[in-house]
Amino acid sequence: MESMSVNGKAYEIIRLLGHGKGGYSYLAGSHGQEYVVKQIHHEPCDYYHFGNKIEAEKYAYERLSKTGILMPELLAVDEEKERILKEYIDGPTIYELVLTGRMKDKFIIQAREMSGRVYEAGLNIDYFPTNFVVRDEKIYYVDYECNNYMEEWSFENWGIKYWSGTEEFWEYVKKQSG
Repeated sequence: MESMSVNGKAYEIIRLLGHGKGGYSYLAGSHGQEYVVKQIHHEPCDYYHFGNKIEAEKYAYERLSKTGILMPELLAVDEEKERILKEYIDGPTIYELVLTGRMKDKFIIQAREMSGRVYEAGLNIDYFPTNFVVRDEKIYYVDYECNNYMEEWSFENWGIKYWSGTEEFWEYVKKQSG
């Protein structure tokens, strides 16, 4: 089994959780505990521009922490290897729930409450449904990406389309299926 280290401590890689604009996130284990190890990548992204991604992750975590939204704790940053270690939130993603017809109205209500909190802080988060995990009937924002608020990228103007299983959601699913 492959492992990755964060600040000299090894974590056994269990599986890939996802690949985003900024990195690859892996479910990893150490001494019976599960974590997420995110490896920053430098692959081009036509629609998004980054500076220093590790600094951006730390800064975004600090900003989001002040909003009080539910999200995994940032446990460690390995600047040299460009990796972060964070708490693993076990559960289905909103994407999985929409895809399988198990989405509940209460998750949309929670997303609206969350969007209100980040809006008050002058922020937007990435409302795409793969970035949200449900544990104990509560939604967690498992990505740390945030940007200054722009109305076009708010939950009500952009995210809700994907949370509600609209045509945009199914077009995305179709594109991912090949």
